[in-house]
Amino acid sequence: MGARLPLLRTRAAFLGPACRIRPVSPNRVFFPSGALDEWVHADRIDLSATEFSIRAEGRRYRIIEAARVLAEVTGGEDVYDIVGKVKTVNFLHELGAELLGSSMIIGDLAFDVVPGFIGSPVGSFSGHLEDPGRSAVLARGEELQLRDKPQSDEELLAQLLMRTLE
Repeated sequence: MGARLPLLRTRAAFLGPACRIRPVSPNRVFFPSGALDEWVHADRIDLSATEFSIRAEGRRYRIIEAARVLAEVTGGEDVYDIVGKVKTVNFLHELGAELLGSSMIIGDLAFDVVPGFIGSPVGSFSGHLEDPGRSAVLARGEELQLRDKPQSDEELLAQLLMRTLE
């Protein structure tokens, strides 16, 4: 079982203090859409409908659309027990949710949400380190250029985030 990621903050001006890259469960991480958008724009990741890869390392993550539910805003009771949790969009649709940007409605209840994706690493990190594809990426000189080589997915994502904050 993998180690849990520490709670990582992205730029407050970009995502706001409520939006964080945060662990959902071991080896699963919630990525706010805004963070992925910024990484794509900065050419730090390649993004497809089902996965993204960190260009500097060649590390791939499967993704599924999700939302982090921040608060119920009408004063009603959270009868679905979803506040403070990350849920897939499919699950939320099964509850009858309608999502629009950072808002979600389920019946008479309204919620503030952070749209994003749940990501899971493709394969083990040790397998990634031995992957010939990674060697090809590093040979092209796209390395993260940090003091320490990442020894885990947690370190790799933390270093990617730190590059975002520069």
